[in-house]
Amino acid sequence: MIEKYFFIAILMFVIGLVGILKRQNLIMLFISSEILLNAANLALIAASKMHQDLNGQVFALFVIGVAACEVAVGVALCVLWYRKKGTLELKSLKEEV
Repeated sequence: MIEKYFFIAILMFVIGLVGILKRQNLIMLFISSEILLNAANLALIAASKMHQDLNGQVFALFVIGVAACEVAVGVALCVLWYRKKGTLELKSLKEEV
């Protein structure tokens, strides 16, 4: 039963990794990174359940907090960049540097 959760976590991680490697939009990159963090959370919680220990679940709560901070800062930076350039494509970031 627990193996199903690990399989789903691996599948989510691969989807997030492909999203980061293939997307050219900043918002989609943030969504893909959130999928990666949720896959790690699922694996932590499944391992915690498998070993009958709460450490994985507590660590997953901290990861959720870090992910929330990342989204808040990332969306704020995206709003500022969109106001400045009018686009969120990665090509506009390369032009500025």
